[in-house]
Amino acid sequence: MASDSSMSTIFTDFQKYLDDEQEIRERIRVLVRDLEQTTREIHTQLQLVHQQGGIKQVQDHCKKAEASFATLREQYRKLAEVVPSGQYYRFHDHWKFSMQRCCFLSAFITYLQTEKLVTREETAAKLGVELSRDNGFHMDLDDFLIGVLQVASELSRLAVNAVTASDYSRPLRIAKFVAELDAGYRLLNLKNDALRKRFDGLKYDLKKVEEVVYDLTIRGLKPTEDPPKE
Repeated sequence: MASDSSMSTIFTDFQKYLDDEQEIRERIRVLVRDLEQTTREIHTQLQLVHQQGGIKQVQDHCKKAEASFATLREQYRKLAEVVPSGQYYRFHDHWKFSMQRCCFLSAFITYLQTEKLVTREETAAKLGVELSRDNGFHMDLDDFLIGVLQVASELSRLAVNAVTASDYSRPLRIAKFVAELDAGYRLLNLKNDALRKRFDGLKYDLKKVEEVVYDLTIRGLKPTEDPPKE
C-alpha cells in the first residue's frame, strides 16, 4: 500500500502535468486569436469583390489580401513552436477551424487569380506549414477539404453579383468550376461527419449557380463564347 507521502507525490505530479497542459492551451489560444484576426482581415479584403465595381478590380483586391499571408506564415510558425512534438492532435481542436478558414481563403484567392483549384502543396506553402503529419505541425487533409468546399458558397454568391455587374460570362465559368469540384468530391469515400455534412451543402451551391446560368440563358444574356477572364 502506498504511504501518504508517496500518494501525495503522485497527485502532485498529476497537478504539475495539468498545470503545464493548461499553460500550453492558454498560449495556443492567444496565438489562435491572432490567427483569426488575420483571417478576418484577409476575408474582409476579398469580400470587396462582391461590392459594386469590385468585380472589375479582382486582381487588385487579391494582391492586397495576398500580402497578409506573410503574417499568417509567421503566426503558424509561432504556433508550431508551442505545440509539443507528437501532440498535434491533442490540441488540434484549438486551431482546426482557423486552419479550415485559411484553406478556404487560399482556395478563394487562387480561384480569383487563376480560376483554378488550389493544390494542397500551394496552400501549405502559403501558410508555411507541413503537408505530412510525420513532419510535425501540418495541414490536416480534412481541414483542407472542408476549406475548399467553403469556396463553392462564395462563388455562388459571386455568380449572382457578376450578373449585377453585367459580367455575364463569369457565372458560366463559375458553374463549370463548381460542377467539376462536385464531381471531384464524389470520387472520395467520405468518412468524416463534418466533411460529409459540408459536402452535402455543395449540391445547393451548384444548384444556385446553375440557376443563374439558366436565368441568363432564358433572358438571352448568355455569351455564345466565354471571353478570356480578367
